[in-house]
Amino acid sequence: MPAEPAVAVSGLVLAAGAGRRFGGPKALARTPAGTPWLALAVRALREGGCRDVTVALGAGADAAEELVPAGVEIVRVADWESGMAASLRAGLGALDSGPGVAAVVVPVDTPELVPAAVARLIRHAGADALAQAVYDDVPGHPVLLGRAHWSALASAVRGDVGARPYLIAQDATLVECADLWSGADHDVR
Repeated sequence: MPAEPAVAVSGLVLAAGAGRRFGGPKALARTPAGTPWLALAVRALREGGCRDVTVALGAGADAAEELVPAGVEIVRVADWESGMAASLRAGLGALDSGPGVAAVVVPVDTPELVPAAVARLIRHAGADALAQAVYDDVPGHPVLLGRAHWSALASAVRGDVGARPYLIAQDATLVECADLWSGADHDVR
């Protein structure tokens, strides 16, 4: 377990989508051994140094809630069908009343995410911070969003376009993580 970060950092798992290309909600996905991807995302965030974790659920939320580990806040995304932006807005809104000066955001479809990648981003944490993991210079997850950006980012995202345009416009710090894991997400089964 990494050392406790100097500032409170929250974790946010985006798991509200229908997973059309995947064949069903990724919030319900499991490894071949049966471990829920939701549990793996929460574990990576906690072990990487996030003090609290929130999961944004939409499609399949009733069944997915049962897969969320204890002690994790769940936010239901009412307009999840409008795209990933709705999940990010709802998740950041839920974190707004919490202690985090920054949030590490991951999509649920990165089950191989390692805590070391989360910890590496947390080193950049601060209210004004923006950082994105890259893999051999290719942008990926996790992403660290300082609290000072939450409102502007929530207003900027639309449909299935996530935070990437905002991160580019704000010159986010790029954090190389290819030495830790592949950075691969799973869009199809």
